[in-house]
Parts: sequence; C-alpha cells; structure tokens
Amino acid sequence: MTDGSSPVGSACVAGGGVIGAGWAARFLLHGWDVNVCDPHPDAGSRIEQVLDNARISAPALADLPMPAEGTMKIFASVAEAAGSASWIQESVPEELALKHKVLAEIEAAAPQSAIIASSTSGFKPSELQDGAKNPERILVAHPFNPVYLLPLVEVVTSPAVSIDTRDQACDVLASIGMKPLFVRKEIDAHIADRLMESVWREALWLVNDDIASTGEIDDAIRYGFGLRWAQMGLFETFRLAGGEAGMAHFIRQFGPALQWPWSKLTDVPELTDELVQKIVDQSEARSGGLSVRELERIRDRNLVGILRSLKERDWGAGAVLNEHDKRLAVPESSDLAIKDSEPMRMLELSVLPAWIDYNGHMTEFRYMQVFSDTCDKLLVMIGMDAAYVAKLGGWYTAETHATYVDEVGVNAPIYSTVQILLADAKRLHVFYRLHSTGDDRVLATTEAMYLHVGRESGRVCDASPEMVSKATALADAHAGLPRPEVAGRYVGQRKQE
Repeated sequence: MTDGSSPVGSACVAGGGVIGAGWAARFLLHGWDVNVCDPHPDAGSRIEQVLDNARISAPALADLPMPAEGTMKIFASVAEAAGSASWIQESVPEELALKHKVLAEIEAAAPQSAIIASSTSGFKPSELQDGAKNPERILVAHPFNPVYLLPLVEVVTSPAVSIDTRDQACDVLASIGMKPLFVRKEIDAHIADRLMESVWREALWLVNDDIASTGEIDDAIRYGFGLRWAQMGLFETFRLAGGEAGMAHFIRQFGPALQWPWSKLTDVPELTDELVQKIVDQSEARSGGLSVRELERIRDRNLVGILRSLKERDWGAGAVLNEHDKRLAVPESSDLAIKDSEPMRMLELSVLPAWIDYNGHMTEFRYMQVFSDTCDKLLVMIGMDAAYVAKLGGWYTAETHATYVDEVGVNAPIYSTVQILLADAKRLHVFYRLHSTGDDRVLATTEAMYLHVGRESGRVCDASPEMVSKATALADAHAGLPRPEVAGRYVGQRKQE
C-alpha cells in the first residue's frame, strides 16, 4: 500500500488527551505542523508533557536523523484548527454523539481534499459517517498508546471510502513510521481491542473471585506469554508450541480444552464499587508510589529497549522501524569530487539519541559505525556498487587502528573526512577523521588497510582498471597533504623520533 514516499504537511488533532497528544507528538517529530483543537485551559501544558517524553524516546528508535520538528499551535475551536490541514485526526472521548458533533465541525472547516481519521477504539466507520456530508473521506485510524512509539494503527473503512483514499491514508501513516493494518471488514472494536478485552474480562473475574491480584496477573503476562506475543504474536507462538508437527498437532492436543468451562470470556463481573476499589487499591500498591509521569517514562524506556532489540533482528515491529529508516535516508552522492588541498569531506550528520552511552557521550561502537559508513561512501565513489560486487568482488578490511580524541554528546553535528595514503591495484590505505562541525576539532580517527578480493577466487586480486584509476587519482591528489601523525603507529605508542 505504501510507495516509500514521505509526505510532510499540516495535521489537525481534535482532542488533546493521551491519544490526541500522542498523535500530535508523532506528527510533529516527523516534521509536520500540527494544530491541536482542545478547549481545556491546560491543554497546551498537558500536550507538552507528552512531547517531553516523546522527544526523548521516539528519536532513540531511529538510526538516521529525524526531520526538523514541526510547529504546534493550540486552538479552542475546530474551525480555527482544521482550516489548512491535509490530515485531521479526531481523538475525542468514545461517545458517538460527541464524535458526530466534532466530525460535522471538521467537515465544515477542513479542505475538501483532507482525510478525516478517527482514533476510535470501538465504533465502525459507517457509524461515524452517519449524517456526514462527505462520508467518503472519513475512516478509522486506531492507534495504540503511546502513539509516538508503538507502530500499529488499525485502518478501517466502509464501502463509502475508495481504495485510493484508503491507500493514501496508509501511505501517510507509513511515512510517520507506523504500521497500517487494514481491517478488511467493519466490526465493533476492530481486531486488537477485541483481543485485549477478552483478556481484560478474564482478568476482572480473577480479581473479582480473589484468585489473583492485579500485580499477579501483570506478572503472568510480563514474565510469560506477553514476551512471546511481543515478538511473534499469537498464532505463530502456538505453531511453535506444536513442535515439529506444527499447528495441526497443537490444535489436536489443546483444542478440546476450549470446550471445557475454564473461561468466563462470555460474561463480565458487575463492576461494583467494591470491585473497582479493589482494583484501584491493588493497582496503586503495585506501582510502588510512582507517579503516572514516572511510569510513562519507565514504560517508554522499556519499549525503546524491546523495539531496538527487535530492530537489530529485523523482526516484527523492529522490521517496521528499519523500513522507516530507509524512508528517512537521504541518498548519498556518488560523485568523485577530488580536492588536492584537503582531505575529502564525506558524511554530514548529527549524534542520535540511540548512540549515547551511560556517560552521556557517543559510544565507541557508533564512532566505528560512522567510519564504516564513510568507507562505504568512498567505495561507491570509486566504483564499488552492488553490480561490481556481484560480478568482480570488493575491498575487504585487512587492518584498522582507531584513536578516540574527544567526547561528543547527543544531537551534536559532526562530519567525517577521508585522506588516501596509498592506492594501487590490490591495496587501499585510508585515513579517516571525525570532526565536530562547529569548531572542526578532531573527535576520533581510524587508519585502515583494505585488500581487493575476487568474487570467484576469494583471494587478493587486482581491482578493475576503472576502479584503480579513480583510487590512484585520489591518492595522487592527497600526496601533498601532511601525513597524519598517528598513521602507522602501534597501539599506545607514539612514533619514535
């Protein structure tokens, strides 16, 4: 459904509660300008608190710089907020009459081309469209809290909404790092909430009947099946539980138990004052005195850790993050611009939140990542593209020596340079520097020797004449530059006079 494009525009969020503020944060951090409509006098401060969390956690998921943050304005009326928006996200409380009222106000104010999406967790699009002048542009985009971190968004349409509009909506949502899940048929509570509420009903009975406390139920989830579900879902998890025989065996073995009177999923305990108070007391005791804001920050840090682990494995929600990094990437130039008066300036970037260690500085691993990315750009510039590698081979790292000169913190602008010390048909001797952009001070260096290895032979061999020509031209241009003082030295030893 998505084409990889990254539209940046103006969004309107109607309702500045937890979900609306989360939508505002996601759009803002992806470069959109956002108008929030919320008549509450403290709407601005409440949204800023959510933004404070989002600004810390959301960029930590990306391995490329996020777009420049958009601007946010708070309005008391929909008419003021929606007038120039290309995307309107209705996020008011779950009352159908209220949603009809707000959607009517949005229709009256919004441009005809704007998509109007509802965050509703339960109502069907056709219910929301009842009485609308233009039902064909109203759909459901149901997210999950925190909206600025969790990628899933359920997209639900009615027959009034065209496939083109649906696809356009999915493209916009993908462009801000979300995973659109198209719900093929309208149904109350869509897909995910129906699943969550089935567990919620059973949990209420367990508390009501004094079988388990709220903390014990949470422990059953977070130490057990919740970990499996987070990375593999329900059916894939049960498929593995069937062993080599797979899902068929699992169903044959455990399916009959579904007929046994274990569950109360079709019934709900009466939410009496006593049951509600029991849940409140146990939940507050379970939190250990932590405030909601403190718990949100803990939740966000944990989610970032889980999501980054999945990202490293390109699995589940992590694969969504990797795809989004590709959207954020700016194609590097392959032009070979030779300068004989200075090392070639290569990468221009900034230190990402995910690159910071426990001391608040860029980690050793990320220094090396920048030098590796700089090497990749250099090799492309001299002709080592995917076709060359597939046919002839490429340059292999034989030896490196790194020095770490200075610290650098989060969001600091940095750049890398390359100086070619030697180039011939089989060898490429390169010296890299990493600089602070503001004052050009050297932050780190890496000296590397690469050998050209053949695709078929797996042995050192001559590079193509065209590649050798480009590499030696760079070496000749850099021949007059001062040799780096640390080039060729042993670990921890200065060159002897």
